[in-house]
Amino acid sequence: MHSHPALRAALAAVLVIVALLLAGPSIAAEEQTIEIVTRNGVYPFTVEIANTDEERSKGLMFRRELPEGRGMLFDFKQDINVTMWMKNTYVSLDMIFIRADGRIARIAENTEPESTRMIPAGAPVRAVLEVVAGTARKLGIRPGDRVASPLLRGH
Repeated sequence: MHSHPALRAALAAVLVIVALLLAGPSIAAEEQTIEIVTRNGVYPFTVEIANTDEERSKGLMFRRELPEGRGMLFDFKQDINVTMWMKNTYVSLDMIFIRADGRIARIAENTEPESTRMIPAGAPVRAVLEVVAGTARKLGIRPGDRVASPLLRGH
């Protein structure tokens, strides 16, 4: 019995898709511990670093949970006025917009899951930290507080 090349190619494509679906959500290539320094104390977070276009576009999409003390740090590698959204993101988040010097410029609290509404930084920022919704209020994190990370100047 001879197999048909087009059939073999289609079967191979289906197997690749099934393997990707079974693998589940991918994590960013790198993790690090950062600290947020507030008037109330210093709070460590273990974050996945999203520093490629692919990692930044996927972000925390398709995740069903995000434990406290964990998050994703989007590194834009330069100061830009970014806009984020929650498309395909199932967990409500706090988005913390961070200047290159590590100072928090803005916080968008309790974002709406799966929304395509744009969430602007409002000013040029180097990074955005996404953590589970309610974290900023619970820990008293405010604009002007500092994020200590090797990615940011003044860390």
